[in-house]
Amino acid sequence: MFQATVNDRVLELLAAIPPGSKDNRVLSLCFVDPCHIGIKFETIQSLSDRYVDFLVLLALYMDANRAYSHYINPKSTKVAEFLGSPSWRDQWLMTQREGIAFPRFLAEAFSRSMETLRYIGQPFYKMKEVKSPEKNLPLYRLALFSRHDRAYSLWNEVLKYSTEQTQMFEEE
Repeated sequence: MFQATVNDRVLELLAAIPPGSKDNRVLSLCFVDPCHIGIKFETIQSLSDRYVDFLVLLALYMDANRAYSHYINPKSTKVAEFLGSPSWRDQWLMTQREGIAFPRFLAEAFSRSMETLRYIGQPFYKMKEVKSPEKNLPLYRLALFSRHDRAYSLWNEVLKYSTEQTQMFEEE
Protein backbone atom coordinates (compact mmCIF):
# COMPACT_ATOMS: atom_id res chain seq x y z
CA MET A 1 0.00 0.00 0.00
CA PHE A 2 1.37 3.37 -1.03
CA GLN A 3 0.40 6.45 1.01
CA ALA A 4 1.09 9.13 -1.60
CA THR A 5 0.22 9.94 -5.17
CA VAL A 6 1.56 7.51 -7.72
CA ASN A 7 3.29 10.44 -9.42
CA ASP A 8 5.50 10.76 -6.32
CA ARG A 9 6.07 7.04 -5.74
CA VAL A 10 6.30 5.53 -9.21
CA LEU A 11 9.76 4.07 -8.61
CA GLU A 12 8.51 2.17 -5.55
CA LEU A 13 5.54 0.92 -7.52
CA LEU A 14 7.79 -0.28 -10.35
CA ALA A 15 9.95 -2.12 -7.82
CA ALA A 16 6.85 -3.99 -6.61
CA ILE A 17 6.02 -5.31 -10.11
CA PRO A 18 7.94 -8.52 -10.84
CA PRO A 19 10.12 -8.27 -13.93
CA GLY A 20 9.01 -10.41 -16.82
CA SER A 21 11.09 -12.72 -18.97
CA LYS A 22 10.56 -15.43 -21.59
CA ASP A 23 10.16 -18.00 -18.82
CA ASN A 24 8.27 -15.78 -16.37
CA ARG A 25 5.56 -13.85 -18.17
CA VAL A 26 4.02 -11.05 -16.14
CA LEU A 27 1.00 -8.92 -16.95
CA SER A 28 -0.23 -6.26 -14.56
CA LEU A 29 -3.42 -4.25 -14.59
CA CYS A 30 -3.10 -0.74 -13.26
CA PHE A 31 -6.37 0.90 -12.24
CA VAL A 32 -5.75 4.63 -12.43
CA ASP A 33 -8.45 6.14 -10.23
CA PRO A 34 -7.79 9.82 -9.60
CA CYS A 35 -10.47 12.25 -8.46
CA HIS A 36 -9.11 14.78 -10.98
CA ILE A 37 -6.83 14.83 -14.02
CA GLY A 38 -3.76 14.79 -11.80
CA ILE A 39 -2.14 11.64 -13.15
CA LYS A 40 0.97 12.71 -15.03
CA PHE A 41 1.52 11.08 -18.38
CA GLU A 42 5.19 10.57 -17.52
CA THR A 43 4.00 8.29 -14.69
CA ILE A 44 1.95 6.22 -17.15
CA GLN A 45 4.97 6.17 -19.45
CA SER A 46 7.23 4.88 -16.67
CA LEU A 47 4.76 2.11 -15.78
CA SER A 48 4.30 1.18 -19.44
CA ASP A 49 7.92 0.02 -19.61
CA ARG A 50 6.60 -3.14 -17.93
CA TYR A 51 3.80 -5.37 -19.20
CA VAL A 52 0.99 -3.22 -17.86
CA ASP A 53 -2.54 -2.71 -19.09
CA PHE A 54 -4.37 0.35 -17.80
CA LEU A 55 -7.98 0.94 -16.79
CA VAL A 56 -8.14 4.70 -16.44
CA LEU A 57 -10.81 6.82 -14.82
CA LEU A 58 -10.77 9.97 -16.90
CA ALA A 59 -12.24 12.68 -14.64
CA LEU A 60 -13.39 14.67 -17.64
CA TYR A 61 -16.58 16.18 -16.31
CA MET A 62 -16.18 16.10 -12.53
CA ASP A 63 -12.86 17.92 -12.82
CA ALA A 64 -11.73 19.05 -16.26
CA ASN A 65 -15.06 20.49 -17.36
CA ARG A 66 -15.68 22.19 -14.00
CA ALA A 67 -12.18 23.65 -13.82
CA TYR A 68 -12.02 24.54 -17.51
CA SER A 69 -11.19 28.23 -16.99
CA HIS A 70 -8.35 27.28 -14.63
CA TYR A 71 -6.89 24.63 -16.94
CA ILE A 72 -6.85 26.79 -20.06
CA ASN A 73 -5.00 29.53 -18.17
CA PRO A 74 -1.57 29.83 -19.84
CA LYS A 75 0.12 29.44 -16.44
CA SER A 76 -1.56 26.09 -15.72
CA THR A 77 0.51 23.00 -16.55
CA LYS A 78 -1.96 20.34 -15.38
CA VAL A 79 -3.37 19.42 -18.80
CA ALA A 80 0.10 19.39 -20.36
CA GLU A 81 1.26 16.98 -17.64
CA PHE A 82 -1.89 14.85 -18.00
CA LEU A 83 -1.51 14.50 -21.76
CA GLY A 84 2.28 14.58 -21.93
CA SER A 85 1.91 17.34 -24.49
CA PRO A 86 3.10 20.90 -23.96
CA SER A 87 1.42 21.92 -27.25
CA TRP A 88 -2.05 20.73 -26.24
CA ARG A 89 -3.49 24.27 -26.34
CA ASP A 90 -2.85 24.52 -30.10
CA GLN A 91 -4.60 21.19 -30.62
CA TRP A 92 -7.49 22.34 -28.41
CA LEU A 93 -7.99 25.55 -30.42
CA MET A 94 -8.27 23.57 -33.66
CA THR A 95 -10.59 20.97 -32.11
CA GLN A 96 -12.75 23.63 -30.46
CA ARG A 97 -13.45 25.16 -33.89
CA GLU A 98 -14.92 21.80 -34.90
CA GLY A 99 -17.45 22.06 -32.06
CA ILE A 100 -15.94 19.30 -29.93
CA ALA A 101 -16.36 19.75 -26.17
CA PHE A 102 -13.36 19.97 -23.84
CA PRO A 103 -13.99 16.60 -22.09
CA ARG A 104 -14.11 14.75 -25.42
CA PHE A 105 -10.98 16.55 -26.61
CA LEU A 106 -9.12 15.45 -23.46
CA ALA A 107 -10.26 11.84 -23.79
CA GLU A 108 -9.22 11.62 -27.43
CA ALA A 109 -5.92 13.42 -26.80
CA PHE A 110 -5.17 11.06 -23.90
CA SER A 111 -5.88 8.09 -26.17
CA ARG A 112 -3.48 9.48 -28.78
CA SER A 113 -0.84 9.88 -26.07
CA MET A 114 -1.34 6.23 -25.11
CA GLU A 115 -0.82 5.27 -28.77
CA THR A 116 2.67 6.81 -28.58
CA LEU A 117 3.40 4.10 -25.98
CA ARG A 118 2.20 1.38 -28.41
CA TYR A 119 -1.22 0.95 -26.73
CA ILE A 120 -4.27 0.46 -28.91
CA GLY A 121 -6.08 3.78 -29.06
CA GLN A 122 -9.66 3.99 -27.88
CA PRO A 123 -12.32 6.14 -29.51
CA PHE A 124 -14.45 8.29 -27.22
CA TYR A 125 -17.60 6.24 -27.80
CA LYS A 126 -15.89 3.07 -26.50
CA MET A 127 -14.98 4.69 -23.19
CA LYS A 128 -17.62 3.76 -20.61
CA GLU A 129 -19.53 6.84 -19.50
CA VAL A 130 -20.50 7.06 -15.84
CA LYS A 131 -23.17 9.58 -14.81
CA SER A 132 -24.32 11.02 -11.51
CA PRO A 133 -27.50 9.38 -10.26
CA GLU A 134 -29.04 12.62 -9.00
CA LYS A 135 -29.04 14.67 -12.18
CA ASN A 136 -27.99 12.08 -14.77
CA LEU A 137 -25.01 14.25 -15.71
CA PRO A 138 -21.75 12.70 -16.91
CA LEU A 139 -18.98 12.45 -14.32
CA TYR A 140 -16.20 10.53 -16.00
CA ARG A 141 -15.25 7.91 -18.57
CA LEU A 142 -13.54 4.59 -17.94
CA ALA A 143 -11.06 3.67 -20.65
CA LEU A 144 -9.05 0.50 -21.11
CA PHE A 145 -5.63 0.66 -22.72
CA SER A 146 -3.81 -2.49 -23.73
CA ARG A 147 -1.36 -3.58 -26.39
CA HIS A 148 -3.35 -6.72 -27.15
CA ASP A 149 -6.77 -7.16 -28.75
CA ARG A 150 -7.69 -9.92 -26.30
CA ALA A 151 -7.98 -7.37 -23.47
CA TYR A 152 -10.60 -5.48 -25.48
CA SER A 153 -12.55 -8.66 -26.15
CA LEU A 154 -12.74 -9.22 -22.39
CA TRP A 155 -13.59 -5.56 -21.75
CA ASN A 156 -16.41 -5.69 -24.30
CA GLU A 157 -17.83 -8.75 -22.54
CA VAL A 158 -17.72 -6.91 -19.21
CA LEU A 159 -19.52 -3.93 -20.73
CA LYS A 160 -22.29 -6.15 -22.14
CA TYR A 161 -23.29 -7.08 -18.62
CA SER A 162 -22.70 -3.74 -16.96
CA THR A 163 -25.59 -1.72 -15.66
CA GLU A 164 -25.95 1.94 -14.95
CA GLN A 165 -24.67 2.55 -11.43
CA THR A 166 -27.27 4.40 -9.43
CA GLN A 167 -25.69 4.36 -5.97
CA MET A 168 -22.56 3.23 -4.22
CA PHE A 169 -24.13 0.94 -1.61
CA GLU A 170 -27.44 -0.83 -1.24
CA GLU A 171 -29.79 0.93 1.13
CA GLU A 172 -31.65 -1.22 3.63
